[in-house]
Amino acid sequence: MKDYSNSEISALIDEYIHSERDRAILKRRLIDGILYEDLAEEFNLSVRHTKTIVYRGQEQLFKRLP
Repeated sequence: MKDYSNSEISALIDEYIHSERDRAILKRRLIDGILYEDLAEEFNLSVRHTKTIVYRGQEQLFKRLP
């Protein structure tokens, strides 16, 4: 993901992540660099669930990168 700009990452997330909540979480983590603990609090989720959302979302994005 280092080779992509924030706008490119945002566009990929918008295209391939269908859940609005998951898109927001991924953008906050991958673009804004927010910590898992802070994301969990912001979205009223457990840290474990937040990490799972991010990891699964990243897998979806990585599958589609050249």
